[in-house]
Amino acid sequence: MNNGFAITTSVLSVLIAFGGAAQAEKMTMKVNLTSAAEVPANTSPGKGTADINFDSATKALTWKVTYSGLTGPATMAHFHGPAEAGKNAPIVVPFKDPASGAEGSATLTDAQAADFMAGKYYVNVHTAAHPAGEIRGQVTK
Repeated sequence: MNNGFAITTSVLSVLIAFGGAAQAEKMTMKVNLTSAAEVPANTSPGKGTADINFDSATKALTWKVTYSGLTGPATMAHFHGPAEAGKNAPIVVPFKDPASGAEGSATLTDAQAADFMAGKYYVNVHTAAHPAGEIRGQVTK
């Protein structure tokens, strides 16, 4: 009887170990940034793209954001959350040197990672003409 219990426990341990590994994801996302996605929307001709990578096991977030056609130099750019599309939220991860595009990395907390995985983060680029945000894109899988 003990031998059967040991085998069952071993099988259960293996299943749990593989189940945990299966939940970890390495995601690559491409997000389009537009003025129409801003809240409220604006008529800026600006557009952009955010190439984002996220490793749910390590909670490592990396990004490269490019944009053009803005009404002026970018004054700020960052991830906001948690918020669904059409809603606003506070800054979560600021970008360094937004004037020429932005590239960087951060490690998210458990709560931030959960919001990120749930599609509740967005990228926002601000200018002097649009201090609340000129272009925006919701980050989804």
